[in-house]
Amino acid sequence: MLHRLLLCLSLMLAPLFALAEEVVLGMSRDSIAITTNFDGSDLLIFGAVKRDAPLQSSPLEVVITVAGPSAPVVVRKKERRFGIWINTEAVTVDEAPSFYAVAASGPLDEILSQTEDLRHKISIPKAIRLVGESGAVDDVERFSDAVIRIRMSQGVYQLGEGAVDLREETLFRTAIELPANLTEGAYVTRVFLVRDGGVVSHHETELDVRKVGLERWLFSLSREQPLLYGLMSLAIAIAAGWGASALFRVLRLS
Repeated sequence: MLHRLLLCLSLMLAPLFALAEEVVLGMSRDSIAITTNFDGSDLLIFGAVKRDAPLQSSPLEVVITVAGPSAPVVVRKKERRFGIWINTEAVTVDEAPSFYAVAASGPLDEILSQTEDLRHKISIPKAIRLVGESGAVDDVERFSDAVIRIRMSQGVYQLGEGAVDLREETLFRTAIELPANLTEGAYVTRVFLVRDGGVVSHHETELDVRKVGLERWLFSLSREQPLLYGLMSLAIAIAAGWGASALFRVLRLS
């Protein structure tokens, strides 16, 4: 009987312990407008840890992720044969975020366990979904590694270990650099509180990224009326070429 009472009491108090530490989050902006002169932006993420219990002896760490819209990606391997480069293998990565940034208060592999990383899909490799392909392609993981390598060189995948400034295990802040080539859509921002390798609390919000003005009109035109968009592009190219030629003739005569 006593054992049952203790079990019921522990189940009743479990939610209270789970909520002993919560995230209070703020961002420098909740939307980004992509215009014709948009050249990137910095997103400041800051917040605090709300506690209903005394600070524990084991240190608290903070991990922040920002993920753009996901889509399948076809990765092809090229080899040089008979003096020319040809595609020899291809793998479709089922889901890869168009933008993904990870910022942590310390080295990610030291503060976060592999189990928690797999559960919450926090690190860059875990954020990419690769089911695998049947056929003659071996070691398909190297294709997802290629996606990471290419996109990190483009600045759309970022890893900032030690980039989160954590004060007194209560206040935290970091800055995420958003490049100019952002994909339109909802960017999911997640904050994880980590202790002893495990996630003790997390919070999620969204950042809206949209094209506006002329950029929005051109994008919609290219999707909804591709023929008209192509003809307009051709007309602009012809007009620009004729104008440059006319200007060159005037300069020669003068």
